[in-house]
Amino acid sequence: MRSGGAAAEVIDLSSDDDEESVPSTSAVAIAPSSPRDIKPHELADVKPLLYQLQPPGCHALVPVKDEELVPVPLAFEASEPPRVLPPPRLCRQFWKSGEYVVARRNTDADAPGGRNRLRINPKFLHSNATSHKWAFGAIAELLDNSIDEVNNGATFVRVDKFTNPRDGSPSLLIQDDGGGMNPEALRCCMSFGFSEKQSDAFIGQYGNGFKTSTMRLGADAIVFTQSNKKWTRTRSIGLLSYTFLMETGCDDVLVPTVDYQYDLATGSYTHLSRHNQKLFSSNLAILSKWSPFASEAELLKQFDDIGEHGTKVIVFNLWFNDDGDVELDFNSDIKDILITGAEKKVKTNKPEKIAMQNYVANRLRYSLRAYASILYLRVPDNFRIILRGRDVEPHNVVNDLMYRECVLYKPQIAGLTELSIITTIGFVKGAPDTDVQGFNVYHKNRLITPFWKVASNSYGKGRGVVGILDASFIKPTHDKQDFEKSVLYQRLENRLKEMTYEYWGLHCHRLGYDNKSLPKASRTQYRVKQINAGSPPASASHQLLAADIPSSSRTQSNIGVKRKFDALGAITETNNHHTKHRDVIQRKRFSEHKTLTLENDRLRDDLPITADVVNTAYEKYLLIRGLPMLIFLGTMLLLAIPG
Repeated sequence: MRSGGAAAEVIDLSSDDDEESVPSTSAVAIAPSSPRDIKPHELADVKPLLYQLQPPGCHALVPVKDEELVPVPLAFEASEPPRVLPPPRLCRQFWKSGEYVVARRNTDADAPGGRNRLRINPKFLHSNATSHKWAFGAIAELLDNSIDEVNNGATFVRVDKFTNPRDGSPSLLIQDDGGGMNPEALRCCMSFGFSEKQSDAFIGQYGNGFKTSTMRLGADAIVFTQSNKKWTRTRSIGLLSYTFLMETGCDDVLVPTVDYQYDLATGSYTHLSRHNQKLFSSNLAILSKWSPFASEAELLKQFDDIGEHGTKVIVFNLWFNDDGDVELDFNSDIKDILITGAEKKVKTNKPEKIAMQNYVANRLRYSLRAYASILYLRVPDNFRIILRGRDVEPHNVVNDLMYRECVLYKPQIAGLTELSIITTIGFVKGAPDTDVQGFNVYHKNRLITPFWKVASNSYGKGRGVVGILDASFIKPTHDKQDFEKSVLYQRLENRLKEMTYEYWGLHCHRLGYDNKSLPKASRTQYRVKQINAGSPPASASHQLLAADIPSSSRTQSNIGVKRKFDALGAITETNNHHTKHRDVIQRKRFSEHKTLTLENDRLRDDLPITADVVNTAYEKYLLIRGLPMLIFLGTMLLLAIPG
C-alpha cells in the first residue's frame, strides 16, 4: 500500500488468516538538487499500521493483525530513477473527475503476507458517489444522519457556508449536537458498509451514505466529532480526501485520523495514541497539509462551538458544474443555498403566476430551503433545521389541499395483506391555475419521490390532484431519491394512478370543470355558485373539459373501486357498447361546451349575473342542443300526415 507521505490509518478490509510477516519494500531513490520538502509520492512505500476493524458494535468478521511501523527515511540511496507525478490531475467537475491514475503500483500487494488483502482503489470513492444525481440529495443524506441523532439527544442541525481559510473558496458546513462519535465509531463511519442503524427508528441503514454524499458534494471532507460515550470524553478528527489520494498517487484509500482524550488530572485533552506517537504525528502532518487548517491549534479550534458532544462536517473543494461555476450557490440568496444555474423567476403581476412560481413543488429542485421544508413528513419535536442562520419551517403539503379525502390502501406482500396505508388526496390550492400534480411518497418519514406524477396523459386529466403517503413497505434506492422497481412498486404506481382518475372524476366540477358524471341539476347549481361568486369556469382547454368524462348519472363514491383505463387514461367499461361511437360523442361534447362557454362569456360581459339570467342561458343552451331533434321530429310528423 502506498503511504502517501506518512503511515496513515487505512480503510482496511483485510482477511489475513495466517501469521506471516509482511516484508516492506525498498526505498525509492531521490536526489534533490536543493533542500526542499519531501513530497508524499517521493517517499518509500511503507506498510502502514493497520487499525483493527473490530470496534464495539461494528461486528468485524475477521481479525486484523498489528504490525510494527516502518520509519520513513529522509535520504535515500540511488537504486532506480523515480517516477515523477504529473501536475495535479483532479478535475473540479464531478462527472469528469473519475479518471484516476496510480503513480506506481504497490508491490506489497504481491507479497506473500498480502495475498489475502482486499484493497480499495481511490477511484471507488468517485464511482460510489455517482449514485447521487442531484446535489441536494447528497445534502439530504447528511441531514438524515443528524435526524437519526435525535435518539442520542440531538436538538438541531446547522447547514451553512464555510470559507476555506487557505484560499477563501466556499465550503459546506453541516453540524449537529448529537451524541458524536468515539474513535471506533468514526472509523466505522469512514469505512464502507458498517452501520448500527437496523431498527425502524433510523432512516439510514446501508452504512454508505456519508461517503457517497460528501464525495458527491466536494472532493474532500473533514470530520470533527466529540463524544462522551462510555463515560470517556474524546475528540476525533478524520479526513476523507480525494485530492490527497489523487495528487499523491495512492493505490489504496488512506484515511488519516487523530484522537484526543480528556485527562481529568490536567483538565485538558491529550493525544490518544492508538499505536504509537510516530503514527499520530504522521497523521497530523497529513491533516495539516491537506485540510483547510494548517496547524494542530487551528484544527482543535473547530471544537470550540461543538459543545460537550456533537459532530461537524466540512466539505471543501466543492465541485463545479459544466460552466465552471461552483455547483452550490451561496450568494444569490443569503437565506438559502441554491443550485447554480437554476431557472430565474419570471417577473409578472398576475397573482396566479406568482403563486405558481413560489409554490414548493416548483422551487424544491433548486432551493435547499424549499426541499428541506418537505423532506420529513413529521419533524421530531424540539428539533430544528437551521439553514444559513434561519430555521426551516416545515411545510405540510396536506394543508395545501382542498376537498381532501383519505383513501385506504392495503398492499399485498407475499400474498398476504399485512399493512394499511392511508393516502391523503385532494386538489392543491390554486388549481387548476397552479399546475401541480403527483404524490409525495415517504419512507420512514423521509421524502423519497416529491410530486411523483403517476397520471400522465395528453388531456391533462388529473391536473391539480396531489397526494401524500408513507410507503415504508417498499425499499428505496441507495441515494433515497427513488424506489426499487419491484412488484410492490408497480402495484403502488397503478393504484395511485387509479386514485388520481377516480378522485378527478368525482370532484373535478368543484374547480369549474364540466363533470358529466353528475346530474344536470347539480351541474347547473355548481355553475350558478361559481358565477355568483365571481369565479369563471376553469381556464382549461376545450378538449380537457369535454372529453373522457363518464356520462353516467351515478353519484355514489367510486373511491376504492378498480376500473379499467385505455391508453389515454380514460375510464372504460368492459361491456360499453358506445365505445365505437367515442369520436362522435366527443365532437358533440366539444360543440356543447363551445356553445355554453360563448353564452357565459356574453352574460358576464353584458348582463348582471343573477340566477335567473344563468337559468335563461342554460335553457337557450338546451334549446340549441335539442334543435336538430325537433327538426327531425317535425319532418317525421309532416310525412305521417296523409295528403
